[in-house]
Amino acid sequence: MVIEKKLVVEQSSAEATMEHQSWVDLTLEAMTVFALIVINKAGGLIYNRTFHEGGLNQLSTNDYLVLAGTFHGVHAITARLNPLMSRQDAAAAATAASVTAAGGIPTRPEPPTGLEVMETENFRLQCFNTMTGTKFLLFTDTTQTNIDVTLRRIYDLYSDYVMKNPFYQLEMPIRCEMFERKLLSYIREINNR
Repeated sequence: MVIEKKLVVEQSSAEATMEHQSWVDLTLEAMTVFALIVINKAGGLIYNRTFHEGGLNQLSTNDYLVLAGTFHGVHAITARLNPLMSRQDAAAAATAASVTAAGGIPTRPEPPTGLEVMETENFRLQCFNTMTGTKFLLFTDTTQTNIDVTLRRIYDLYSDYVMKNPFYQLEMPIRCEMFERKLLSYIREINNR
């Protein structure tokens, strides 16, 4: 009888250890940012950085250039794909468009957006499109949460350290050491949670 209880205790502690180990693995996987790509408004690659070597296959510089151009084209096409509105919805939209905001300024309808999220069984790609047309593509684990917050923070770093740099030329490759340092620090913080 004692032997059976001891065996059960050993087995349950082994299961608990395995369960804890799988939970630790899951939390490490859940907080993984694999890569960042920044595309200018013309579809050119201006920045790419891989943060987690084991997450994605290694791509050459040419592959990144092709990826940037392809995503830009797909994003432009999907931005133009709008569902047709019924007459009732069109009338409601026209009425809503004629409504003015506070101060008598007419409101504008939301512009159509393109591809924002693409998810596969191995990774999730999320796009943050700025008002100027610059796109930030973040590759993460499929279980990563709050990606929009992460992208917004990356955009803030871009605004502070790239756009405010007097030596940076618009639409050109990003070569700002402070941006690189702050970005690596931020992503390292996310990946080590």
